[in-house]
Amino acid sequence: MSIETGEALEGTPLIAPSSTDHPLYDAVVEACRSVYDPEIPVNIYDLGLVYTIAITDDADVTIIMTLTAPGCPVAGEMPGWVQSAVSAVGGVRGIDVSLTWSPQWGMDMMSDEARLELGFM
Repeated sequence: MSIETGEALEGTPLIAPSSTDHPLYDAVVEACRSVYDPEIPVNIYDLGLVYTIAITDDADVTIIMTLTAPGCPVAGEMPGWVQSAVSAVGGVRGIDVSLTWSPQWGMDMMSDEARLELGFM
């Protein structure tokens, strides 16, 4: 971010990278896959709602996610569901889940599995 303008610097990714090489990453992804949007029969990970899974060397997990729409009826509950699911993963020390609206979620963020489940493929 530019301190002067508060805008993202050119070349800065819109979505922060995940800690895909961390030993807990796959287990955290599977925990996220256990959480479903109640209005859509697909888990939040395959829907593309989980933007970043960052895991420190001390096994603290930070998840940045979004919802399908800002007016989602479970907006206040979904981060807690994710926190509960991930905190059950063995080895996770702490978990912080935060919502973002940038970038805005779109159907192009869904996995092929989600598209197939919803009849878009």
